Amino acid sequence: MKAEKIKEIVRSRYAKVALQNAPCCGTKKSCCGGSAEDMSRKVGYGDRDLNSVPEGANLGLGCGNPVALASLKEGDVVLDLGSGAGFDAFLAAPRVGTAGKVIGVDMTPEMVEKAKANAERGGFQNVEFRLGEIENLPVSDSEVGVIISNCVINLSPEKGKVFKEAFRVLKPGGRLMVSDLVLLKPLPEFVRLSVEAYVGCIAGAVMKDKYLAAITDAGFHDLKVVGEDVFPVELAVTDPVAKAIHSDGFISEHAKEISGSVASIKVSAVKPS
Repeated sequence: MKAEKIKEIVRSRYAKVALQNAPCCGTKKSCCGGSAEDMSRKVGYGDRDLNSVPEGANLGLGCGNPVALASLKEGDVVLDLGSGAGFDAFLAAPRVGTAGKVIGVDMTPEMVEKAKANAERGGFQNVEFRLGEIENLPVSDSEVGVIISNCVINLSPEKGKVFKEAFRVLKPGGRLMVSDLVLLKPLPEFVRLSVEAYVGCIAGAVMKDKYLAAITDAGFHDLKVVGEDVFPVELAVTDPVAKAIHSDGFISEHAKEISGSVASIKVSAVKPS
């Protein structure tokens, strides 16, 4: 499937998420099972995080907590790739203070509008949201000091381009800190080609070594995997995908193959000074 077609499918699905004020399963549950808050707790967010953002900002779409790992400080300018309804941007905002700024970029107009409304309702003065693709960032060269992203780059069909753009907009000495899904072993062909699996973050994931190579190829140094956990497949798929990998209510042989294939990793890297 061509890159633009994939982007359009993802954009359409996440527009529905924003408009329905519900995660991409189309129910009150998150894409990954359970409530959005339950899922967020499982991937590293605490009650203090969940209670400090406007209602509707957390859609339970992440696979980690990059803000907790990014060592943000007063005055930092932070860029959130694929900012969604603003959850991580709002968590970063008090850490950078009035001297700093948080910029969220998302390719879905409905999601950007939702994030802006959340920012206004929450009184966040140092957060702004821009419409754009993470492969073509609406951000100037060397504009930001820290980049965060949460389970979004795996959705891009052009991951190398994403990291090159990240490198471009970072200041010399700037830091990259992302949480994302990667593969530890190849997926069965039918899952890899599934549109639903792509939107559910699985089919878009690439092998771990390929993902890390894309970061270093973009020019980053000091690459570190600071956390890694096998990600349960049943938490990483939407309802239609669950149906696709289950047969007559039982886990199929393909689903058994998928088990242990997906990992949630936390990665840091630095743009050389």
